[in-house]
Amino acid sequence: MNQTKAKSRNLLFVTGTRADYGKLEPLALSAVDDGHEVTFFVTGMHMMKKYGLTKEEVRRQTQFGIVEFINQRDGDPQDVILAKTILGFSDFLKEHQPDLVIIHGDRVEALACSLVCAINYTRCAHVEGGEVSGTIDELFRHCNTKLASAHLVSSDAARSLVEQLGEKPDTIHTIGSPELDIHSQPTGISLDEVLERYGILNRDYGVCVFHTVTSEQDSIADQAANLFQALIESGRYFVVILPNNDPGSDAIMKEIKTLPKERFRIIPSMRFKFFSELIRNSKAIIGNSSMGIREAPFFGVPSMDIGTRQLNRGKASSIWHSAAGDRSKIGHFLDRMWGQRFSPNENFGRGDAAQRFTELLEKEVFWKTQIQKNFFPLGR
Repeated sequence: MNQTKAKSRNLLFVTGTRADYGKLEPLALSAVDDGHEVTFFVTGMHMMKKYGLTKEEVRRQTQFGIVEFINQRDGDPQDVILAKTILGFSDFLKEHQPDLVIIHGDRVEALACSLVCAINYTRCAHVEGGEVSGTIDELFRHCNTKLASAHLVSSDAARSLVEQLGEKPDTIHTIGSPELDIHSQPTGISLDEVLERYGILNRDYGVCVFHTVTSEQDSIADQAANLFQALIESGRYFVVILPNNDPGSDAIMKEIKTLPKERFRIIPSMRFKFFSELIRNSKAIIGNSSMGIREAPFFGVPSMDIGTRQLNRGKASSIWHSAAGDRSKIGHFLDRMWGQRFSPNENFGRGDAAQRFTELLEKEVFWKTQIQKNFFPLGR
């Protein structure tokens, strides 16, 4: 017997960065197509001109309601950003009264919103919990797991970790990484269009994204200097996308500004489909962004993960690892793996996360799960 479709719901998505929006957008579009009302609470880096004013990317999807909130000035510490976001989101939540709030990952904005939801007994779903990275991001991510009432994880390994944190198995749903929904489809954009739009001068290019690690601020400048020197010594051409605005990012930005313009194209941010076309055609990916352990293996592009930011987070035959200071190992990777291709890796999903998400929303049992939580011992 077919299950009766659940009624239309009021869904509120929280986005603070270009990266988390790329993961949330497929879920939101699928929910709209399924008849739900979708609003985005847009804050964080989206609101900062320095990082490309990426709120405009959210605004391009006219199917969504949009609420913008400036939660920081450049240079604000994370605890101040947390406090500002709690105040702003709390006011909006009481006015909007959504049926479900959807947050992603490990950013301070997500932590603020999951805390507000928990305090106000508002149903909250956490996307991509149960992953490890070895930095303060991991602490934030696990806090979000404990505060959220539902868990939309990317893999069976993530599901297992969420269970270890004492979450009931029937609140954990493996949907895969949502950004792969976009990457699994043709972009409709040619590589030539990408190169022309973003002023990229060489088709034989690699992509580098290097973020700060907040617990390693004292050494992050040296890490960045060593990494970029290794890229210079390789003789290759690189597209460098600017880091997130976490504490320590200014030191990385300072190093980026010294890179020779004839060999490095510096881009604050990219529209998602252009970004997808860029990385699927790249010769190699290097840095400490999650794209090196998710998107790169999904496309079969070789990647080198630098440092501790993604520690133990993903494994594939196409992924190499190195300390930022090991310029010899970085150079060897670029010499040996440049332009190689591997079989696609589906450890983080097959590109059907949005479908799984909307199927979940149609189940009345999802909406009847108790918001008040108790610790659920592993193996109970």
